[in-house]
Amino acid sequence: MLEEKQPVLAGFLQAVGSKSDKAYLIYMAPRLMELHRILKGTGSLYLHCDPKMSHYLKIMMDCIFGRDNFRNEIVWCYTGPGSPKMRQFNRKHDVIFWYSKGKRWTFNREEVRIPYKDPKQRPRKVFDTGGHFDQQEIDALRARGKVPETWWVDIAIVARGKERTGYPTQKPLKLLERIIKASCPKDGVVLDPFCGCATTCIAAEGLQRNWIGIDISPKAIELVKRRIIRDLPNGFKIMREPKEAKRKPRRTDLGDIRPLVGKWKEDVKLQLHLTQGGKCNAKGCAFEQPDKRHFHIDHIVPRSQSGTDAPENLQLLCGSCNTIKGDRGQEYLEAWLGR
Repeated sequence: MLEEKQPVLAGFLQAVGSKSDKAYLIYMAPRLMELHRILKGTGSLYLHCDPKMSHYLKIMMDCIFGRDNFRNEIVWCYTGPGSPKMRQFNRKHDVIFWYSKGKRWTFNREEVRIPYKDPKQRPRKVFDTGGHFDQQEIDALRARGKVPETWWVDIAIVARGKERTGYPTQKPLKLLERIIKASCPKDGVVLDPFCGCATTCIAAEGLQRNWIGIDISPKAIELVKRRIIRDLPNGFKIMREPKEAKRKPRRTDLGDIRPLVGKWKEDVKLQLHLTQGGKCNAKGCAFEQPDKRHFHIDHIVPRSQSGTDAPENLQLLCGSCNTIKGDRGQEYLEAWLGR
């Protein structure tokens, strides 16, 4: 599918060096293509990612949406403690890419204005009592505030309090509210295909937008229900309880994949141990051990998300990382390690 519809993107994915990075990008590519397909002609897509993968995802988004439809790279900055033995600057920002589908898009600038840091600051040099505006007009313009820059330092990370759900990749409600206010009209629809703990859903409901939330994780489904009951005063009606499929769709595009059992499993483990240099493959984990028995074979894209036993989808994790990751994706593990 990728080679037919996105040959440039397919070539880029082949060039990615790290196996875990390639597996993640291959996982994301068809989902972003489908989001582009169903997006309204005047719609926008905001893609949130950490700095580890943002450069790869930017190239992918350029291939799918087109470079001319890139609107902004937003840097969401936050603060927090770092390790006392740090050997680098404290990583305290995430990246949000904004793309429109076409040349016409919604931007409600009046909805997202914020106060000037200095209330006496002149919005423009020409705003002067001796120039084009009188003092009353200058005061009104100051009170109106400004459109935010592309670095956002006024939204704190959710560390504790009522809003905190315990979901490792939870985003602040204010972050999603700003994005929705900026790019979704009053009669628009907000779609979050990785809705996690329902922050996007709650933000959209509070702003009286229609919304759709999707997630593959049973835990996420339960969190969505709990949070909606807690945070939406008017409640909601459950039309039908979600059910987990008993059988996963059978893929026909991979050919015959050898089952990961017996001697073949041990051979695969040995090869992975050599390839990874005896190290855990999770970014942010320093575990290293010359004996492969201290590692577990893990599916980068888990079986619960239709991951296969294909060699490019396998890695070795230490016992701790394997337990943390469970049947979730690699991004969950690395977000947990990067807390």
